[in-house]
Amino acid sequence: MVAVSLLFRYADFIHYLGGTELNLGWIVGIGMIGSLLMRMAQGRGIDQFGPRFVWVLSNCLFVVSLLAHLVVSNVDGPAIYIVRIAFNTSVAGIFGASITNISLRAPTHRLAEVLGTLGTSGFLGMMLGTLLGDRLFGAGPIGWEDLRHMFIAAACLGTASMGFALLATREEVRHTRRHNPPMLWLLRRYHPGRLLLIGIMMGVGLGMPQIFVRAFTADIGLPGIAVFFWIYAPAAFVARMATRQLPDRIGVRPTIIIGLICLSLGCLTFIPVTRNIELIPSAVLIGVAHAMLFPAVIAGGSTGFPGRYRGLGTTLMLACFDLGNLLGMPALGGVIHMSKRLGLPSYPTMFISLST
Repeated sequence: MVAVSLLFRYADFIHYLGGTELNLGWIVGIGMIGSLLMRMAQGRGIDQFGPRFVWVLSNCLFVVSLLAHLVVSNVDGPAIYIVRIAFNTSVAGIFGASITNISLRAPTHRLAEVLGTLGTSGFLGMMLGTLLGDRLFGAGPIGWEDLRHMFIAAACLGTASMGFALLATREEVRHTRRHNPPMLWLLRRYHPGRLLLIGIMMGVGLGMPQIFVRAFTADIGLPGIAVFFWIYAPAAFVARMATRQLPDRIGVRPTIIIGLICLSLGCLTFIPVTRNIELIPSAVLIGVAHAMLFPAVIAGGSTGFPGRYRGLGTTLMLACFDLGNLLGMPALGGVIHMSKRLGLPSYPTMFISLST
């Protein structure tokens, strides 16, 4: 996650190559399509070859895709799309394999708690990665050396992560089976129903801050977004640790409902914001929602599949999250655009729509 958080500055790379926000959107969007299409293949791969094989292979692809960015020279050719697809595919494989590896070790009734504990490393990684990025780039203008250091540092961290992955899976849990039923048959038999829709909506709600919070603060004349994200990650971390046993105590369904309420209220608290400090309630509520929703939805969806098909169940829920990002970000942007054309307050309309 420290390496992934370094890539939060990917827009600087696109701008350095002469690209615009339109190029950035296409590159990131097509990369997400590649990740989405690869989810099912990775799920079957995890079930057939084991989490260890897919985890390490994905980690190798992660390092290669980062270093491949060093030879990309423009935003118009196919090269940048290929390396971005490879990057997103590798991240999807790493997360899918690590979560599956954990889910096969944990008792079913405590899976959400265990996934929540695992997820705290993601929040710590986010904080460390952004600190490292600020250190690498400094306060001056961004040049090629800064970007080169970013990709090399992330690749080094990915290599270290590969070593830890090998250690974490040295006693891998594997389920054997005599045949491989068709994927569509498995999905029809074991799919978690409405949790798929909840996973998509969770992708929209939790993906929104990464895309639209900066645009919102610029729209109302605030200088930056540091207050939001420096509150968001610690709030999510504390909430994750405090609520990690909640699904086991009250059930997955009530935990999801509480998380959705926090997410809905968090969107509404953006509306009266006029100062940076007023972003804190939104950051806390959405951070708490992230901490509660992600492990509960993943656990609720994946445990509907037997252990021997847990990789498919896990990647199915992660694919719903990706689909929410893929469909939701253009939809929210469309609400903002149409609200302006209709003379409505643009961002309040978007926040109310998302909350609803």
